[in-house]
Amino acid sequence: MSLELLQFATPEGQACSVDGCCEADDAPADAAEDGGVWGSALYDTDQLSEVPDAAQLAAAGCGNPTAIAELSPGEAVLDLGSGGGIDCFLASKQVGPDGEVWGVDMTPDMVQLARHNAESVGATNVRFRLGEIEDIPFADDTFDVIISNCVINLSTDKPQVFREAFRVLKPGGRLRVSDMVLTADLPAGERADLEAWAGCVAGALPVEEYLGHIRAAGFSDVRADCAEETRPGITSANVTAVRPA
Repeated sequence: MSLELLQFATPEGQACSVDGCCEADDAPADAAEDGGVWGSALYDTDQLSEVPDAAQLAAAGCGNPTAIAELSPGEAVLDLGSGGGIDCFLASKQVGPDGEVWGVDMTPDMVQLARHNAESVGATNVRFRLGEIEDIPFADDTFDVIISNCVINLSTDKPQVFREAFRVLKPGGRLRVSDMVLTADLPAGERADLEAWAGCVAGALPVEEYLGHIRAAGFSDVRADCAEETRPGITSANVTAVRPA
């Protein structure tokens, strides 16, 4: 991801939206007017009861990947583009004290915020590391599950993201992603608009192209469950895949 795009995408108050960037704490209400739901509004109240408020306020996702991850106690989980850590904290409850959750984010401010959030709730099985999702800073065959929430669409090299995800997953490991995908072509001007990239619009791929990159990386059982469109031509999707054993 370019430094220029990073300036737009750094989630200091920004959230992904089918209409572009908006304030993170306003995103759910604004999106609801258009029939969509974003950020912390995607989670059940009971889920959020033990998640730090600052992590909830920083949430800028388009789904809830922990709801489709089928996590089990003792598993090792990696969150690509972890932001303030909301999905990491939810995952940590599911994998328990014998499991571990790592979040990777390319923005130092978000890593610092996430670490502070972990300290504020005494989370001992959640850690955060600065790094890029195109060059994941972990060894081969490390994780049982990779999750990500409305981040991969921001990458300018999505095939490399999926190759890296395949590399750090253990054989039999699972990829569980919520992301934005296209169901129709975008206007050329919008595709080149950096603010539209940061708003999780211009960087989105047609759903079959998105899934094709995952298959090309070596994954099997690749599927997408697309939500109802909240704007013509673009929607959120829950994407699942498995690294063959």
